[in-house]
Amino acid sequence: MADPLADAERIRLVIAISSRALFDLDESHRVFEAEGVDAYHAYQVARENDVLAPGVAFGLAQKLLALNDRIGDAGRVEIILLSRNSSDTGLRVFNSIRHHGLDITRAAFTNGASPYRYVGAFDAHLFLSADPDDVRQALTAGCAAATLMPAPAQAERRSDAPVRIAFDGDAVLFSDEAERVYRSEGLAAFNAREVAAAAVPLSAGPFKGFLLALHRIQALFPPRDAPLRTALITARGAPSHERVIRTLRDWGIRIDEALFLGGLPKAPFLEAFDADIYFDDQERHCADARGRVATGHVPHGIANAG
Repeated sequence: MADPLADAERIRLVIAISSRALFDLDESHRVFEAEGVDAYHAYQVARENDVLAPGVAFGLAQKLLALNDRIGDAGRVEIILLSRNSSDTGLRVFNSIRHHGLDITRAAFTNGASPYRYVGAFDAHLFLSADPDDVRQALTAGCAAATLMPAPAQAERRSDAPVRIAFDGDAVLFSDEAERVYRSEGLAAFNAREVAAAAVPLSAGPFKGFLLALHRIQALFPPRDAPLRTALITARGAPSHERVIRTLRDWGIRIDEALFLGGLPKAPFLEAFDADIYFDDQERHCADARGRVATGHVPHGIANAG
């Protein structure tokens, strides 16, 4: 059993993932929706030794856990399983975890209730789920969270390659204050305001804490040898770029690559970066990206109001 006191002395990165994000449970979920809880229970128990196929977040989880071999005693990456299954139906999930060789030991099975309450209790930096309602509740509670978009099967990714995580800026890493100006007053007003406030750091968005946790892991390595790379991929262009750069500098956070696209589609750049996952607040951007990379929709800010 892990020693929590020993963990407390390390640099930690904790990510909570739902069972439907970690494994392909689409068929099981169809049974639940069509036939109800009792049929779902019988279905899972009858198949508890049938290994589940990887889901959207599986490759990311595998690569994140592989970081522990590089980090050694200096830190620890942990994946927590949060599931609406009962412990009884969840046995199939844990059997699949063991089969795939994932080092996941902590879990919460909530028997139909939303598991978002345990995100904070586990001190997780990020919650990934296939359930939009759980994600919204986690965001409201102050945790970085994203709904993983359905996606075609991804090509198997090398677990020893660097983990590559990409973020949108406004309403994800930063607050949506600038986006509100853009939507209400237009691009010219947005640029004028950002130029005037270039030296004023943007307020934090819901993913600042997660980015900071990634930065602490990165800081254990020389920049060119880090097994974890981050990218900002934003629709912003000049002259609104300066405020973003100064904000990250003020936060003391290193980001490896910054792409200011000036409104160009993001999907080709995500593919070029070879992202393991991308986070964006706007559903249309997520819809474009999900065919190429695992994509998390962040239902936060003005783009998701109403």
